[in-house]
Amino acid sequence: MKKSILALAVAAALAAPLAAQADTILYGSARVSVDYNDEDPADGNWDVINNASRLGVQGSEDLGGGLSAIYQFEFGVDMAEGGNFQSNRPKFVGLKGGLGTLTVGTQEPPYYHIAGVTDIFNTDRSFGSTAYLGGSFNGFTVNPSSSQPTTGGALFRLDNSLYYTTPDFSGFSGEAMLVMKGAENDAQGYADGVDLWNIALKYSNGPFFAGASYIMLNADDRIGFTDFPGATVDLDMDQWVVGLGYSAGSFSVGFMYEQGSLNENSLLNGFRVNGVRVFPGDEAQNWYLTGEYNFGNNTLRAAYGQMDTGLDVDDDNIENYLVGYQYNLSKRTRLWVEYVGRSADTVLYGDQNAVSIGTRVDF
Repeated sequence: MKKSILALAVAAALAAPLAAQADTILYGSARVSVDYNDEDPADGNWDVINNASRLGVQGSEDLGGGLSAIYQFEFGVDMAEGGNFQSNRPKFVGLKGGLGTLTVGTQEPPYYHIAGVTDIFNTDRSFGSTAYLGGSFNGFTVNPSSSQPTTGGALFRLDNSLYYTTPDFSGFSGEAMLVMKGAENDAQGYADGVDLWNIALKYSNGPFFAGASYIMLNADDRIGFTDFPGATVDLDMDQWVVGLGYSAGSFSVGFMYEQGSLNENSLLNGFRVNGVRVFPGDEAQNWYLTGEYNFGNNTLRAAYGQMDTGLDVDDDNIENYLVGYQYNLSKRTRLWVEYVGRSADTVLYGDQNAVSIGTRVDF
């Protein structure tokens, strides 16, 4: 009898925290594929690839009067090589009410919420730096002590950010983000206040989507490289994008056009030695068109796009063409086979042919 009472007491103690956190949801997505990638100038190879698998918790608390506290903690999980709780996936806390939503933390920028209308494939190879200007360089990855600064794809999520979303007005809404990394970036030549700001306007109603976004890096004119005397890079960059989408029944299409200097090609465009521009050129431009058709448990996808890198050299254009097939085993589990092709002969990229065969399970 005493054992039964003790067991009930332990069970009640364990259940109490869960009841208090009833509005918290645990979620995740496991995405792994076997890929063959043949990318010039490297040789072709097979590999097991993690495709942005993640684990997270999110929830809210009703504060009364139409106001709620919201939060999310999301971590990258490397299903292929075992690295866990990595990457700059969304992590934020904030308030949501009748006047909109205000959050602080690490968050997706409004820019992606427009360009992402064309991010429809499963493989991570489909929406990288040759198909999306914003995914290749955002200024915060420049290492001023190196002659070869890195150009990572951190624009998908930005840390140290303040984010505001307006209420929905019959399908119309607006978003704004401020990124402030003063203590870190002031020493590197960025602003000591707002380092980057991004705004977006959207219309989403029924089958139609339309939006536009503008993003600007508020940096000093240039940064020097200590081990490359006389070399500087202009980091006062900006970029804009428009996106359109239409979805009716089993068919949907998406389109985006973007132009600007907030990408890795601008690192070359802005590169100077003793004040002389080494790689002259214009702003990069990109357009990307996607289509999707669903029938039964099957989904067909295709995409085509062209990017002008903005460099004043011959053959500076990049063509992207993709096709994919997805079979839905259930609402949460899918299989895919996707082909990613690239035709390019630039200073940064060559031709690419890749095949991804993968599975995804959401929970």
